[in-house]
Amino acid sequence: MGNSGSVGKRIGQRDHHRGLRTVALIEASKGVLVLLAAFGFAEILLRHVDLEDAAQNLLYFLHINPNRRISHALIEIAGRMMDADLITVLAIAFAYSGLRFVEAYGLWRQRVWAEWLAIVSGAVYLPFELYHLIRRPSLGHWVVLLVNIVVVLYIAWVRWDEVTGRSRSHQIALVRNGD
Repeated sequence: MGNSGSVGKRIGQRDHHRGLRTVALIEASKGVLVLLAAFGFAEILLRHVDLEDAAQNLLYFLHINPNRRISHALIEIAGRMMDADLITVLAIAFAYSGLRFVEAYGLWRQRVWAEWLAIVSGAVYLPFELYHLIRRPSLGHWVVLLVNIVVVLYIAWVRWDEVTGRSRSHQIALVRNGD
């Protein structure tokens, strides 16, 4: 009798089930976080909260000098957020989250199309993440960049392993059949 862990696998292939499900959970988490942020933003706008005032109060509460460059940037961002169109923000959040959820579903079910989607969608962000890291190096930028690189490389390796595994399986079958 065979090992129950290898049921359904071809000879010479690795099982990527656990790794793909881990990446699926990461992608689904991104989708949930974006939706939570969008709904939080919507709630702030619908309550007519003055974000510039809120930013100034936050700076005061944290004892941060309002004349510093970061303080001005925070207040400016808060002011720009007040001008944002709620429908546009929600539409972008739903589209992004929908893509993440579709990708997560496909990875969870070990679908090849989802692996390609993960490679492409992850690789698209790498130049932007590098730009942000070079422009403003921080631990957060490093973490985001490294996680994204690991995910893209892992999924690319899964694709490579599955393609070469099929080739090895085919060669083994040919040898067994005497062809």
